[in-house]
Amino acid sequence: MPEAIEIQLKKGALELCVLALLHRQDNYAYEIAARLADAIGMGEGTIYPLMRRLQTDGLVETYLVESPAGPPRKYYKLSEAGKRSFISQQAAWSSFSGAVEDILGGAK
Repeated sequence: MPEAIEIQLKKGALELCVLALLHRQDNYAYEIAARLADAIGMGEGTIYPLMRRLQTDGLVETYLVESPAGPPRKYYKLSEAGKRSFISQQAAWSSFSGAVEDILGGAK
């Protein structure tokens, strides 16, 4: 896959992936970045600006948790608006990806 196309596909799904991870459990940005790096190859540098935007947009809330090694960690959790956004985006993704799969399946 050409790199530019792959990057655009990943960017398009990034917010949904972050919301999905936070829907499962609260987490801190480094752990979210590590999960996304392993799963879809997204770099850590893309996560922090996204987390700030999600917070500004009211989709996530933060709280501090003491760390056994070092300063307290900022944890993120979905707000009620974030939960609604996740459900909406998940439904849209399912519909869209299903339609794309149908088209790609017919292109053989």
